[in-house]
Amino acid sequence: MHLKLLRNATLRLSYAGHEILIDPMLGGKHTLPAFAGKESNPTCDLPVDISEAISGIELVVVSHLHPDHFDETARDLLPKNLPLLVQPGDEAAFEKAGFQHIHPLTDRFEWQGLSFTRTAGEHGSGPILSRMGNVMGFVLQAENEPTVYWLGDTVLTPQVLQTALDLKPDVVVTHSGGAVIADTLLIMDHLQTLQLAQQLPEATVVAVHMESLDHCMVSRHELREAGKAAGLREGQLQVPEDGEGLWL
Repeated sequence: MHLKLLRNATLRLSYAGHEILIDPMLGGKHTLPAFAGKESNPTCDLPVDISEAISGIELVVVSHLHPDHFDETARDLLPKNLPLLVQPGDEAAFEKAGFQHIHPLTDRFEWQGLSFTRTAGEHGSGPILSRMGNVMGFVLQAENEPTVYWLGDTVLTPQVLQTALDLKPDVVVTHSGGAVIADTLLIMDHLQTLQLAQQLPEATVVAVHMESLDHCMVSRHELREAGKAAGLREGQLQVPEDGEGLWL
């Protein structure tokens, strides 16, 4: 399996002979409004041309419709005949955009030898949770491939942790930028990422959703240093740069 971080939560996975694009935010720097009033988003450009980012893609996963996970550029440029795996309830938005093969991930989705199983998440806490709306993660499995638990936009809840402990995945992908709105943590920060990694000593944790939005507080350097201080085994915590690929 090869995972390439493009930017924020936008990933390309080469998995079981297929090319998967996850949560495509493809617009240029500053094409979205500020989330925290500091700087327009995204705060950096894609590390590759858009044509390279989407070339050869066979399946797109969109966990929810926040613009840092599916922006207007992705809506306009992705081929409309690509199959899309989406949050239940979001189908109408993709139909309106002209996409022809829309599959809500209500529980389990089988495609070309790949199995996606929906997992729960909470995009914040307290009063802001309902404002953020529904999100989802997924477990990806295929024969002769590592089991991947992609958490999505969630804080580390007891349910998320228990899912990870029960599954014992080979690879865990976390959104670890510590995004904050109204003094409320919306996704995992460095402390929650380390807590999860320490509970899964055999898994490789890949931390993304960092250094691309103005409301994300945790830097890659901070997370890497925290991992060293916590005594994680070498290679257990991977914090890729934009454009970096990992063989897992």
